[in-house]
Amino acid sequence: MGKDYYAILGVSRSATQEEIKKAYRRLAIKYHPDRNPGDKEAEEKFKEAAEAYEILGDPEKRARYDQFGDAAFAGGGAHHYTDVEDIFRHFGDIFRDFFGGDFGGYGYGGQSGTYTAKGRDLRIRLSIGLEEMVRGGERKIKVRRKVRARDSHYETCPVCNGSGKVTRITHTIFGPAQTTSTCRRCGGTGQVIHTRGQGSDEDGLVWTEEVVSIKIPKGVREGVQLKVAQKGHDAPSANGVPGDLYVVFKEKIPEEFRIDDHDLHTILDLNLPEAVLGTAKTLETPHGKIKLNLEGPVTPGKILRIRGKGIPALNTDHYGDLFVHVRVHMPQKLSEEDKQYFRSKLNNEHFQVKKSKRKSFFEKIHDIFS
Repeated sequence: MGKDYYAILGVSRSATQEEIKKAYRRLAIKYHPDRNPGDKEAEEKFKEAAEAYEILGDPEKRARYDQFGDAAFAGGGAHHYTDVEDIFRHFGDIFRDFFGGDFGGYGYGGQSGTYTAKGRDLRIRLSIGLEEMVRGGERKIKVRRKVRARDSHYETCPVCNGSGKVTRITHTIFGPAQTTSTCRRCGGTGQVIHTRGQGSDEDGLVWTEEVVSIKIPKGVREGVQLKVAQKGHDAPSANGVPGDLYVVFKEKIPEEFRIDDHDLHTILDLNLPEAVLGTAKTLETPHGKIKLNLEGPVTPGKILRIRGKGIPALNTDHYGDLFVHVRVHMPQKLSEEDKQYFRSKLNNEHFQVKKSKRKSFFEKIHDIFS
């Protein structure tokens, strides 16, 4: 049969259209280029999943595939993706459903039946710290993008007559097959360069550097993608609109903290006298300084829960909690006087070990802090 599109999507041959769509969504998210920068294997799987969904997501194409396998599309009717941007263009509506944004390179816009050339999108990665995750904020970043040179001029593409698409009919043993693809001559913009501006590339575009203000919503986490409209590359077209800038956030967490869902975990170190007698400590957190009054004796492994001092859910006031794990450090050396004191306490009932079979919460998250 050639390619097994059902196996690629991980569904059975009796799967419903909704199950097929969900399976493709899962793979599109897993292998999305923004989540796997520079990973050629993930990119190929991203393309492969798109090809499988194009066939199985269309009931008519699926019926032909079920009957004849991928031989049914040997003469046309199925798209073999070589460019990731072509996938975003082809499945623009699907990706808007999946991710709530426009993932196309060049796209259709305006009223139904009209075409607006759109520049290519830009994607950058931005590291965020705990304070920005907790409070949100604003960051100004420099973005290098291509813009149309002032003296660049364009004309209607002679191949697609400005539509940006080319339709071909191929005759196969299964009958006529119609395929529609992006116009190679203009790259889907509907226009071609007539006069290149000074210093511009083959599309009449020049590089520029611009400072863009990024508003960081509180609760933002790694992998969240923020769209900044029309801050991508200009379209190589006189009437086109710029693409969008997508900011993909990456967490940069201090080593003294760990995140578990919306909760924060940290360790509070005490020396032996502090643990025995109790102490007051000031803890630096993303919410500011927090004063802790600990009454002695403090049991090693004790967990203090401070409600509402964790990470908020995205764009909400629903915060997780902060868990403070107490770690007691033993002295490296003891004086003879210290040793004599502890020898006198060896048989003291207050110093006897009380065994417990229960595994502490501290032990459960030991791997996080080890």
